[in-house]
Amino acid sequence: MTCIFCKIIDGSIPSKKIFENDELIAFHDVHPIDKVHFLITPKKHIENLMACNESDKDIISNMLLLAPKLAKDLGLKGFRTMINSGVEGGQEVFHMHFHVYGGSSKLANSYALSCIWWKFKTSKNLIREFLWAFQALHIG
Repeated sequence: MTCIFCKIIDGSIPSKKIFENDELIAFHDVHPIDKVHFLITPKKHIENLMACNESDKDIISNMLLLAPKLAKDLGLKGFRTMINSGVEGGQEVFHMHFHVYGGSSKLANSYALSCIWWKFKTSKNLIREFLWAFQALHIG
């Protein structure tokens, strides 16, 4: 068995576990990208979402329903989920898992900055619109 998540599930690799039942396990990410960052993964080895089929719908549903419960338990008032599938989708560990993260202003600011960029990119008066958006965010 070479799957790192299978080794976490069987206990041969330690993790900072936050939830476990017969079907799922959740643990803190070892390389967090926000104040709170954890993973939810099924105990059944499924490579990724692209490998799922009809028989996996309950697992996927339970993973998604667990995310807000654990996020609230860890003090989050909002969060982002990320599911990478396949090499081209950025997947690094080939055992399906959902990233759940939040806790800082990064998410709100990244959305605001993407809105600024879109407005800047599509505006006829680029400089004026860019300065307006910058001032609206109180940046600089």
